[in-house]
Amino acid sequence: MRVLVVDDDRNVAETVRRMLVAEGWVVDVVHDGHSGLEKASTEHFDVVVLDIMMPGLNGYEVVRQLRARGVWTPVLMLTAKDGEYDQADAFDFGADDYLTKPFSFVVLIARLRALVRRGAPARAVVLTAGSLTVDPTAHTATRGGAELTLTPREFAMLEFLMRRKGEVVTKAEILRSVWDVNYRGDENVVEVYVSYLRRRIDTPFGCKAIETIRGVGYRLAADGGG
Repeated sequence: MRVLVVDDDRNVAETVRRMLVAEGWVVDVVHDGHSGLEKASTEHFDVVVLDIMMPGLNGYEVVRQLRARGVWTPVLMLTAKDGEYDQADAFDFGADDYLTKPFSFVVLIARLRALVRRGAPARAVVLTAGSLTVDPTAHTATRGGAELTLTPREFAMLEFLMRRKGEVVTKAEILRSVWDVNYRGDENVVEVYVSYLRRRIDTPFGCKAIETIRGVGYRLAADGGG
């Protein structure tokens, strides 16, 4: 079985590699999200072990882009992030399993074997909120059947809000998932892009999908805002 390990912590990556090789696995290792995305997209692997907090391209974005490209290789997130929302985000973006560091190697091996047995069936998912739809695989969005023209950043923000529809999300959560966990710029960039997005998905249709929750963040209406 062939596994790809994507982790910027070289010590952890090397430990996992040695343990898997000892079990008879063929292991490739890369240390950043961009390399992981490219390798998982162009080569065959039975399973991917993916960290979340990495420079350049975080694990959430790697698995999201893999699924958008139609790559359904099973992905296990191996990360120090142990919050329930961290896990929920990982599954929403397309991960198949989640294991927190520090971890049991016995459990890691068992979970990887279970993922390989399960295989990688295509699982196209279209997100909906009333008349608003987002197809991450086809990278398309519509409102009432009319196709929306969105920039990559606008599309990523809309997809994130759709996955959390009906929930209040903070600017920090949006920055972490749509920009990068290492983004250190002005949080007001979120307000700017919310304004852009409203002009695309709401104003031309007389709808109000994105609500500002003063002092907290934003919420996309579960019914799409009309």
